[in-house]
Amino acid sequence: MSLRQAAANMIKRRFRLASQTFSSTCGGVVTVIPLASRAKFDHGSKDCSWRMNYSHRDPRLWLFVSGNAAIFLAIHSNTVLAKDESVDPDNGTEGAEVVGLRKIEDGSVISNIHTSKWRIFTDKGRDFFLQGKLEEAEKLFLSALQEAKEGFGEREPHVASACNNLAELYRVNKAYNKAEPLYLEAISILEESFGPEDIRVGVAFHNLGQFYIAQRKLEEARTCYERALKIKGRVLGLNHSDYADTMYHLGTVLHLQGKEKDSEALIQDSIRILEDGGLGESMVCVKRMRSLAQIYTKSNRFAEAENVQRKILHIMELTKGWNSMETVVTAEGLALILQSAGSLKDAEELLERCLDARTTLLPEDHIQIGANMLHIARVAMLNSNQLKKMDTSKAISELDKARDNLNESIRIARCSLDKSIKKNRKIQSDIGRSCRVPLVIMLQAFDALSLVAIAKQELQESKDECSPNIEAEDALFRCISAYKEFVTEKSVAEFPEVKAEYLKCLKHLISLNSGTSTQRSQQSTRVNLQDLRDEIKHLELELSPSRKRKI
Repeated sequence: MSLRQAAANMIKRRFRLASQTFSSTCGGVVTVIPLASRAKFDHGSKDCSWRMNYSHRDPRLWLFVSGNAAIFLAIHSNTVLAKDESVDPDNGTEGAEVVGLRKIEDGSVISNIHTSKWRIFTDKGRDFFLQGKLEEAEKLFLSALQEAKEGFGEREPHVASACNNLAELYRVNKAYNKAEPLYLEAISILEESFGPEDIRVGVAFHNLGQFYIAQRKLEEARTCYERALKIKGRVLGLNHSDYADTMYHLGTVLHLQGKEKDSEALIQDSIRILEDGGLGESMVCVKRMRSLAQIYTKSNRFAEAENVQRKILHIMELTKGWNSMETVVTAEGLALILQSAGSLKDAEELLERCLDARTTLLPEDHIQIGANMLHIARVAMLNSNQLKKMDTSKAISELDKARDNLNESIRIARCSLDKSIKKNRKIQSDIGRSCRVPLVIMLQAFDALSLVAIAKQELQESKDECSPNIEAEDALFRCISAYKEFVTEKSVAEFPEVKAEYLKCLKHLISLNSGTSTQRSQQSTRVNLQDLRDEIKHLELELSPSRKRKI
């Protein structure tokens, strides 16, 4: 059985596919077909049939870290809010004025006034939304919703469109309790207006799935994506790019739920659909391949991960060249896979090439250069570990190389932190997000520096003669000092990855001191083991899965 058949069967097991063919008869406006699909509409006087000319766009998809909920008329994270498609200049009428005057007695003039206001509020609200002016956008979207209800009735597609736009604004503002009822209301209206198996309903469920996945409500997201997949598969076909899009998102949810086999099959098949449609070198396809490589790496299937990552790098070299940061990042990803697989020489060569490219493309002391040096240092540490039984002098040389790269990485990270804090304080912006990456790199580099000192001491002395490692301890204390210095910024301390690196540093320090003599431990004024243990317990509680679920 092919993977595509397996994926289809998995969906069929959860939903009974309806046998009727798709049709749409409406007297109202069609407002919720995705712009990414380039939907075109022909409106007749009695019914409304539509045709679709799909062209592919780069959706900048969500990749396991965070989810951007799309909205009607946009299945991608480049937010484009709903527009009115009810007035088509090619629909055979003689212009808006004629339409408005044709049947005054049945309320057409009033309806068109509301349509005009609804469109103005929606367009202006969309512009403010895209500029990040959320308060102004909210007022306009609320006005658009009011106009839609007054002009067309409570259960009409204009209202669904307005509900969706307002819901998307609340999602971005993380007002999830306000957003969810609006998403659900939009779906309910669309189901009443067009039927539960209409493509617009499928798009709406896809969007609601992205809303849920942003909150890690995985089972709810899964249900929405499965519903959307069923509708898109029947209406658009099993080889359509929009069907593959929902299939990919469902695969990411299953991955997060630990259903690796089903997740892998769906993501592989979503890639194959794009490749079969001539989109194998598109950025959408590349991003899905990156997700697949992540799955392989996580399960220690390094050979498969390497094959996928090499394919991505080949595409990037052809389309972007080595003067592109996207190509450099891809090459670095391959180097890290090679490092995990034990191919250290190839990993080191790639990382050195990436560093050369970054120093050419990026400003001096850019944090990516510091991260690159951290990766090179780790490979040198692994090289030293392989050499220690064969050639001690070469092993020590590799550790010295690692130490130099780590110190430079720390310097660059601190420089980046100082610049970010100074800049964001000046413009009164959020400090935490810009400090997160350099702080994590700095903490990792300090911790690695302590390990280098320990490894070098072991090579230079016999185990029986090992004395307390002051250099390693100093590196760990510098790690603690850096954390204390920068997490005074409240927003920095909220990032769990920062706390996780700090926790690792504390554990290494307590392990280092637990191995020293009782006399030295008692004499040391720098280390209080009980204080360290208490702080470790506190951090472990904060990072525990049970606490995260409560939050």
